[in-house]
Amino acid sequence: MKSLGKHIVVELYDCNHKTLNDHEKVQRLMVGAAKAAKATVVTSEFHHFNPYGVSGAVIIAESHLTIHTWPEYGYAAVDVFTCGEEVDPWVCVREIVKALAPKSHTALEMRRGTLNLPSRDLKHKPDLAKV
Repeated sequence: MKSLGKHIVVELYDCNHKTLNDHEKVQRLMVGAAKAAKATVVTSEFHHFNPYGVSGAVIIAESHLTIHTWPEYGYAAVDVFTCGEEVDPWVCVREIVKALAPKSHTALEMRRGTLNLPSRDLKHKPDLAKV
């Protein structure tokens, strides 16, 4: 069944503590992951928590990438959600895993917007005049 989007939830364990606490580096790698997948970056916002941890989002025309880090545990939680067929979210995941170099990670893909429509009628950007 076709869907409007793909949402990948990624758990990264035993990452470099310094990298996970560097909000500028985390922002660069997340924006870079979006660009590597040829996503259209609209904006990004990242915050460094005191004394440690980073949370941020990259808004892309095709949806978003988010990250939350716990440097004290070497852990990062990442979501990659893309809509349409133009951007492969797995490219983003591979880039993030490569950059954070976890000792282990898991990833789970969920289909979003699996509407009960014939495949030919399921479009990411339908003509609203016809709705």
